[in-house]
Amino acid sequence: MRYHSQSFFYDDPWSIVSLAYFLRYPNPFASHIISCDVISRNVTPSGTLQTTRLILKRGSLPRWAPKGIISRAESWTLEESEVDPLGKTLRCTTKNLEFTKVMKMEESVFIRQTQDGKTAQTTEARVLSGFGWGLTKRIESHGLNKFKAHVQRSREGVSLILNLLRESRLQPMTLGGDSSQLHVTPAAVESKNTPKTQPSTWARMKGWFSPPKE
Repeated sequence: MRYHSQSFFYDDPWSIVSLAYFLRYPNPFASHIISCDVISRNVTPSGTLQTTRLILKRGSLPRWAPKGIISRAESWTLEESEVDPLGKTLRCTTKNLEFTKVMKMEESVFIRQTQDGKTAQTTEARVLSGFGWGLTKRIESHGLNKFKAHVQRSREGVSLILNLLRESRLQPMTLGGDSSQLHVTPAAVESKNTPKTQPSTWARMKGWFSPPKE
């Protein structure tokens, strides 16, 4: 078995980071994600929110992998999470449902609020292969290396959603909202009035998911 753990911090409060984590798909840093569907959601007697989602991913095999050990490139992953709004924590576990004889991958994420109002995230992974034929260690190392690359891209994806949430708070309120209650800082006003040579994150995001013009 191979094990890896990594921790980092966000400057944003826990409530915003937790929202961004749930909204992280789709994003351009997770092009391997095909779909993400909620299959159950309930509130426990203690007040926590439990959610189960099915995620369909597109993968690829290394060149040294024997032909035929996996018949297709797509696979299902189960994500189970629990949000504690009082304790300000989010726990999430994902594990693959297919090809487990070749490799089992379990990822655990723990997001909590720190004493200074920031947010800490700890991500752990366990990779176990029972394939044999002298490839066990090689498969486990391959899975762990893919996880390490995934962690960085996952953080970039969440950071992108955080930027979108920040920008959306500067937009005029609609659907009956009172725009007079919208808080805009002087720096934000100056930023809005300053000509920009680069498109905003929100504009880039809309461009990524808008259908191409014929």
